[in-house]
Amino acid sequence: MSSTSSSIWLLSCRKLKFFTRIRRFLESKAARKRCVSSSSDHSNKLRIKSNTNEEEDRVIIEETESELDGSMALQKSVKRLHFGSWEEKEMAAKAIQKLAKEDVKTRKLMAELGVIHMLVSMVATEVAGRRLAAIKALIELADDTFTNKALVLEAGILSNLPKDIDVVDDQTRHEFAHLLLSLSSISNTHFALSKTEALQFLIGILESASGIETKETCLGVVCNLSAVLENAGPLVSNGTVSTLLKLSSFKELSEKSLAALGHLVVTLMGKKAMEDSSMVPERLIEILTWEDKHKCQELSAYILMILAHQSSTQRNKMSKAGIVPALLEVSLLGSPLAQKRAMKLLQWFKDERQAKMGPHSGPQTGRVATGSPLHPREAQEGKKMMKNLVKQSLHKNMELITRRANAAGDSSNLKSLVLSTSSKSLPY
Repeated sequence: MSSTSSSIWLLSCRKLKFFTRIRRFLESKAARKRCVSSSSDHSNKLRIKSNTNEEEDRVIIEETESELDGSMALQKSVKRLHFGSWEEKEMAAKAIQKLAKEDVKTRKLMAELGVIHMLVSMVATEVAGRRLAAIKALIELADDTFTNKALVLEAGILSNLPKDIDVVDDQTRHEFAHLLLSLSSISNTHFALSKTEALQFLIGILESASGIETKETCLGVVCNLSAVLENAGPLVSNGTVSTLLKLSSFKELSEKSLAALGHLVVTLMGKKAMEDSSMVPERLIEILTWEDKHKCQELSAYILMILAHQSSTQRNKMSKAGIVPALLEVSLLGSPLAQKRAMKLLQWFKDERQAKMGPHSGPQTGRVATGSPLHPREAQEGKKMMKNLVKQSLHKNMELITRRANAAGDSSNLKSLVLSTSSKSLPY
């Protein structure tokens, strides 16, 4: 009641201001007529002054009329949304969507008038046009205001998400994804968006035949959620890791998929899910060969580093899957960050080979073997053998690397670079 009374009082004040401007406008016209009989110089001065005042009043009157029209439109739309028929509610939702684009102040005023709860209830309807109008209005209301986003979540938007993705058209899926992306940007999303309903809805869209743009928006939501540590458990338990690994093979979706996997791999549950996946490490090694996607190479190398760290089992799997040639290629042609990560992985494989050739056989991770050091001659022979292995691997992949490097420079220069590099030990 207090907000309604204040709104009526504000409207009355604006009306009073409007009529005051009208009166001034009419008085200025009458004053101009009275001054016609004066001298010509004096008349010209008054006319100029009167014209200036008239123009100012006209502008003010137009602005006041616009404000009054906006206030009347807002009042009418809110009334229809609360008390109108379903058709009137749909029209009101479309009007609110347009009015909400004006500024944050207007959006907050609408929230105070209780439109968010009504729009959220409309989302549950099975009428496609009515539901779409409500979703679009909520997107505008949630824009750039934390309070409104929290109100949308509190109103129960997640409970009103469609249970069956197949009955929802692609445009509605996209608008739903857009709304969830907006809501996922607030800091305490682990209290709401990580609920099973929201995650199943997102995964359903990602695994459906929806368009690339819609899936990319959903991946943005998953990426935001995965950045919050508390969300890792619900994400992994709902099968998100498998879905992200599948989508990572599509170049349009790979970067965001890998970014989310990068957030999850640092958690125990996320790392375990990737280690147990049949797509790892082959899928990640394949991405290392995408010379036109440097960011994807960097993210893939990062995930492989986390998986390989202090895990001889994962390093053996990677070695059998052919990771060394891919890492050698990245170390030569990748971005600076990708090169650094590839070199680090190569160093680990090199250290493991040397450890296996030593008197203390078996993989050792990140530590020097205790006990008697290697004989200098044996150590020298081990280094020589490792250099020969690297040289053989480089020669084996020379033709592939040269062909891919032709677009960036002269292949003969690259070949000489590789040959010179093969005669040196790895930099780590």
